[in-house]
Amino acid sequence: MKHLFLIRHARAMRPDDIEDRQRPLSPRGQCQAVAMAPALQRLGALDGELHVSSALRAQQTLQALDTTLPELGLAKRAQGHEALYTFEEKALLQWLQALDEGNDRLALIGHNPALLALAQRLSLKAPKRLPTGGLIYLTLPTDTWRDLGHHTGETRSTLSPVEVSHTLFQRKAPAPPQLGRLKAPTRIQHRLMYQYRMIRSLEAGVSAGHDPEFLHQYRVNLRRSRAIGEALLSMLDTAGLRRALKGLRRHARVTSELRDLDVMLENLIRQPAGEVRESLEPMVVWLQAQAREVRRKVRENLQRRRYAQDMQAWQELIASPQFTKALARLRTPQIDRALHERLARHDALLTSLDDATPDAAIHRLRKQVKRIRYLAELAPDAYQYLLEQLEERQERLGEFQDLCTQLDWLDSFVNARQERPLTEETRDAMRDRASQLV
Repeated sequence: MKHLFLIRHARAMRPDDIEDRQRPLSPRGQCQAVAMAPALQRLGALDGELHVSSALRAQQTLQALDTTLPELGLAKRAQGHEALYTFEEKALLQWLQALDEGNDRLALIGHNPALLALAQRLSLKAPKRLPTGGLIYLTLPTDTWRDLGHHTGETRSTLSPVEVSHTLFQRKAPAPPQLGRLKAPTRIQHRLMYQYRMIRSLEAGVSAGHDPEFLHQYRVNLRRSRAIGEALLSMLDTAGLRRALKGLRRHARVTSELRDLDVMLENLIRQPAGEVRESLEPMVVWLQAQAREVRRKVRENLQRRRYAQDMQAWQELIASPQFTKALARLRTPQIDRALHERLARHDALLTSLDDATPDAAIHRLRKQVKRIRYLAELAPDAYQYLLEQLEERQERLGEFQDLCTQLDWLDSFVNARQERPLTEETRDAMRDRASQLV
């Protein structure tokens, strides 16, 4: 079995007055390579032999990877080849077929269209495009490179910079609508359509799982859509709205545990190096294993037919003439009334809190604040002062919820069946961590 990782060089400067071979990476290309480095490492793309085109942009892609992952010594291990400076799939295939038989794991940093055409030759399910900085990972059922067969390989995974870095994704994200002085019905429909486009655009980054910000923004857009839809339920008679909202609720719940794990891991990894960090390392490893399993479930959910059907049903509903007509009957006083009803329920729960209040009630309070805030954001000029208050309250309740979640995960770790008994140092670190949180 052969493992082949095809990596396209990161984005280069335009060829204005520069020989093609000497084109350097652009600033964006540098960011692409730096963002891709940890993802390539996690996928094992950098574990085997590394071969690089002689073109400057390919060499600088290697240098950026090496600088980001200095412990791997990539620059020393990599081999540069004039033959890899090619745009022809046939030449690339011939170079591969001439390799020694012992190289079972191999990564190439080269150029399109040769890389993409080679992948499409070797695998029937190869992607239709390979962006700059992107990866195609193939497995090939052969013992020798010279026996590479047409469509005998399998595409194991693909990856692009905009899937591993939310910062890079934002450059290509759907543009937010210019709501301006639009009336409430039009504003709401534009907002919901934009949030739908964001949900679908973020799915690839959520599925890739390399940057937690994708999941966070995905959940924000799901929750905002649901909050607006539930408010509309109390104001309008719209066929299918309740059913469509159930789909949003179902898929938001699938992601809750993973978001909690991401927050917990982020807080632990931020601990400064030293004895405390070393004592916490067993918990970090355990949590990472839990996160991988939960992330697998999230990824599978995104690939299910039920998910696609629910998303299509939501999109069709909010774009339908019936929904547009129902919104046209909406008036600002109705929004005010719905907002004040939610505020009244929130205030009633808030005043009922005491020292014996269970954590679940605090969590419910936080969710109410979010839904009120998302509704008020439909008219930010009218509710500017309220939004400022809600943002501060949401932040405080969120901090409390995160503390509760972290305490729960601490208990889960201590009570889990471990392959090795926990050392006294780790148990002390757990107790210290719990006391800090409380």
